[in-house]
Amino acid sequence: MWQIYIYLSLPLMTNTKDILKAMAGGDVKSLARCITIVENELEGYREILSALTFERQIPVIGITGPPGAGKSTLINSIITELVKNNKKVGIIAIDPTSPFNYGSLLGDRVRMSDHFNSDLVFIRSLATRGSLGGLSAKTIEITDVMRNFDFDYIFIETVGVGQSEVEIAGLADITVLVLVPEAGDEVQTIKSGIMEIADIFVVNKADREGANLFLKNLMGLVQSKNATTPVIKAVATTGEGVKEIISAAEHELKHEQPSKKIHLLTEKAYRLIQNQRMAGLTKQQLQQLIEKASSKKGFNLYTFCSSL
Repeated sequence: MWQIYIYLSLPLMTNTKDILKAMAGGDVKSLARCITIVENELEGYREILSALTFERQIPVIGITGPPGAGKSTLINSIITELVKNNKKVGIIAIDPTSPFNYGSLLGDRVRMSDHFNSDLVFIRSLATRGSLGGLSAKTIEITDVMRNFDFDYIFIETVGVGQSEVEIAGLADITVLVLVPEAGDEVQTIKSGIMEIADIFVVNKADREGANLFLKNLMGLVQSKNATTPVIKAVATTGEGVKEIISAAEHELKHEQPSKKIHLLTEKAYRLIQNQRMAGLTKQQLQQLIEKASSKKGFNLYTFCSSL
């Protein structure tokens, strides 16, 4: 069972080279440790990131869409199909962080419980850490750590928060937008943002009333922009449409333009540099500083920000 290692109980390795070597050899405990070190910026995390290689191109597929669209259930069905074909799958499940107590539920493991005991599946939950688009800079780093393991596919499930969800386009090779028949009006409001970054559209819960009409309208909207973009009808709970989604993703990966790779690298680099420049200042610390400064007469937010 890959998902329940208690990291503190793992035997210490002498250095990061040992951990990376073990991870490259398929040791799941070392993968889990690398992720923990990088996520929490423990000793050796910069050495781990600097030692990563990218010779093997493991596809990263982002699954996004509004809350309640059934993203976790759909991923669960996709994993089932891939595991049947002996594919090794890594999943990064993003959960929102509370802006008040900075806690996170990290509940996707419950929704993907069918695969807890599979040796072919690795699930890691991450908190957004205050990122409005559902992706923190740590998501980029941890994805790259996982790309140094022997996965066949890596999936990233985002929290689903509307137009700011376009951030996934800067990280994933393929972006899958999951919608439901009830999203008819919502499509019109989000089409200028998230609708434009999807490589594949999936109408999930297509056994519901009005699904065919919604599918027809969505196909008209999507194909008016790009006639080659797939729109797939699916019912995640039964597995309907899952093979078509996998096939469409593989087709998109084979025909990926070189310019998109440069775009992805640029977006990742921008976010990582942005994160490094903010290093040493957490939102909690910022809140404390603002609380102290704003109590003084003549407080000006812009002067305060300039002082930092």
